[in-house]
Amino acid sequence: MTISKPAWWKDGTCYQIWPASYKDSNGDGLGDIPGIISTLDYLKDLGIDTIWLSPMFDSPQADMGYDISNYEDVYPPYGTLADMEILIQEVHARGMRLILDLVVNHTSNEHAWFKESKKSKDNDKADWYIWRAPRIVDGKRQPPNNWSSIFGGSAWEYVPERDEYYLHLFCVEQPDLNWENQTTRMAIYDTAIEFWLKKGIDGFRVDTVNLYSKDTEYPDAEVVDAGSPYQSATKYYVNGPRMHEWLKEIRREVLQKYGDVMIVGELPDTESRDEILRYVSAQEQELGMVFDFDIFQLGGWATAHKHELYQHALTDMKKAIMKTQGLVIGTDAWTTVVAENHDQGRSISRFATDDPKYHDKAGKLLAILLATLTGTLFIYQGQEIGMVNVPTSWGVEEYQDVSSLNYWKEMNARYPGNEKMLKKALWALQKIARDNARTPMQWDGSANAGFTTGKPWMRVHDNYPEINVEAQRHDRDSIFTFWKHMLELRKAHSELFIHGIFKVCEFENLKTFTYIKEGQYGDHALVVLNFSDEEQDIYIPASLKDKNLELLIGNSDNRGNTLSAWEGRVYISK
Repeated sequence: MTISKPAWWKDGTCYQIWPASYKDSNGDGLGDIPGIISTLDYLKDLGIDTIWLSPMFDSPQADMGYDISNYEDVYPPYGTLADMEILIQEVHARGMRLILDLVVNHTSNEHAWFKESKKSKDNDKADWYIWRAPRIVDGKRQPPNNWSSIFGGSAWEYVPERDEYYLHLFCVEQPDLNWENQTTRMAIYDTAIEFWLKKGIDGFRVDTVNLYSKDTEYPDAEVVDAGSPYQSATKYYVNGPRMHEWLKEIRREVLQKYGDVMIVGELPDTESRDEILRYVSAQEQELGMVFDFDIFQLGGWATAHKHELYQHALTDMKKAIMKTQGLVIGTDAWTTVVAENHDQGRSISRFATDDPKYHDKAGKLLAILLATLTGTLFIYQGQEIGMVNVPTSWGVEEYQDVSSLNYWKEMNARYPGNEKMLKKALWALQKIARDNARTPMQWDGSANAGFTTGKPWMRVHDNYPEINVEAQRHDRDSIFTFWKHMLELRKAHSELFIHGIFKVCEFENLKTFTYIKEGQYGDHALVVLNFSDEEQDIYIPASLKDKNLELLIGNSDNRGNTLSAWEGRVYISK
């Protein structure tokens, strides 16, 4: 199969829905599929082309649905298979597309496959997961190696029935599938992928797409955290030796039967441009595009200790964006544009400012940045109205995410009674905890932000009376209206904004972010963004000084020769 150019998924804007927190239709406090259906006209009005629905499969919800117990059914509080079929039909009726999460590095420990696998060493599914014998140290049973789980603690869990440990890179409740077993792979392809393509979905966002292939020797990881018995082992399971073989197999065995399917992969811990290109080159026939993590790891997010987070410099952000934008230059690859998702803090709080004085300008500034970058644009629910991180006044009891709770438990164990360290830990959670993205969607100023008529599963943000859809949707000066206009401009100038070449200017400037977008027909755009509370000069590169630059859009009424605080403008050459 040859990927068409331009593919439909390149020019579209994708909107991610986190079902638990999006819209509740029946008052049980949890979002659901009928609630999503009720908002489709809203998304169409915003300018959305594709909806990415995060896991709605049947699940015990140890990790909010990323622990799947049945790929072919729906988590009952979210709805039914019939509801999903209606959603697919209604999305398509509005000229939009729908993609789902593909979570196949692991299943739930409640999946029928795992329940059978754990019974014995000789049943039909005995080797569908990764089992290893214990190590005996000083007469005591120990895990097979020192690998740490991404969510903390050991990556291994003991099962007495087999007198073996199984690998779980994430939660204990998320055993890793054994992709080395071809029978297992074919079952994955049939139940997790083809079942839904037959129902008419248009593609997948692939969770942890580069973790399936492990070093089958399972060696000990290097000790880098002397305070822990368990160590990061990413070098032994990220971009493993058979990853590309298996992704090509998926394309060959399943995807090519369904035409131009959208496949976007989550690609953590991958710094090398050449390695990324192996996944997204059209010639390789693997993925259509990937999410690069560099922008999300600014400020030390990727360190083992969240409390060591620091404020990144604007040059760090520029460098991360240059990496993803440069992926398309001189290649047959495609890229993504993203600043928020279900695993990250809110973009206004993380990359701009959530100071109420500048909130609206900051939200619009980021809209200018994202909507003028090359690649497929992804927006996360609430981003279009400027939702922000949870308040600093919230205590740890308001946090619901398993990784947040595990981190808090670990910090209490390491620093019992140390108020200074625990205060730093809570500060870190307020900055980057996944809970920040999972507060309920703020639809209006009524009780619970119009998300539910019942008790919401997670506390609604305190600022919902001021920041909500109803207050913004018909306000000409709102962040929502600005986003809508930016998406219109992005489509109207697609060769420049979606497909153009990105060139940064004044890289070392720590206050302003200035760049050129260059179209294939010689047209240019100049984007100038002030990421500070202070007035800044506008830089016009020499290559554009003889051009007739016309202001296309800005987030301020200021038309002077300097940028006010958090002001952004887009000029276009005529």
